[in-house]
Amino acid sequence: NVPIGKARVMREGNDVTILAYGTMVWVALAGAEHAGIDAEVIDLRTLVPLDIETIEASVKKTGRCVIVHEAPKTSGFGGELSALVQERCFYHLEAPVTRVTGWDTPYPHAFEWEYFPGPQRVADALKSVMAGGR
Repeated sequence: NVPIGKARVMREGNDVTILAYGTMVWVALAGAEHAGIDAEVIDLRTLVPLDIETIEASVKKTGRCVIVHEAPKTSGFGGELSALVQERCFYHLEAPVTRVTGWDTPYPHAFEWEYFPGPQRVADALKSVMAGGR
């Protein structure tokens, strides 16, 4: 049993760290498989408290970070995660931190599967980060 406030490494990897929570953990795992990239997938489990030690250790090991969440990009928690990774792991990063998020629109109930990040969007972000870009 993993205690509250402690992240869980869902998949070990060496090339890139994926930070996700909730349903997006499963999307991140599928995206990593689809991309064929050795990604470490971390289920944050809780945002407050946040297990920054696990995040730091993983990003320092991989040198890259992709954040996946359902919320819009603007004002989503991924922005806070990105800032924390930049502040704590800057000299270890080999590419910009990248976010794969919901779109900056009102939530479209009729098009929810187009709104939420899917495995293909995650795979595309992983490939881009591995190439050194966004």
